[in-house]
Amino acid sequence: MEIKLNDLEITHNPAENRFETWIDGELSKLDYMEDGDTIVMMHVGVNPAHRGQGVAGRVTQVALEYAKERSLRVIPMCSYVGAYIRRHPEYIELTKQHSSE
Repeated sequence: MEIKLNDLEITHNPAENRFETWIDGELSKLDYMEDGDTIVMMHVGVNPAHRGQGVAGRVTQVALEYAKERSLRVIPMCSYVGAYIRRHPEYIELTKQHSSE
């Protein structure tokens, strides 16, 4: 099954501390913890049937845009999120400590 990334509905589920999308009844998600002005992105999980099609990247992008809109500092505990940020340098600034000036 081909997944159309632009058609994916990715939702923020704050009750579960995750960004999620459901494809054919299967969950793919990014788990996080938010504390003050920091968001720790802990794990990206994609159903094995949907891997390799950009789902993890799309969910990560939505989560990073959420952090950017709210001026949150991103701590990428998940190696996938860290690699995504290195491949998309427009998000590197989110990982820097905010100055308190």
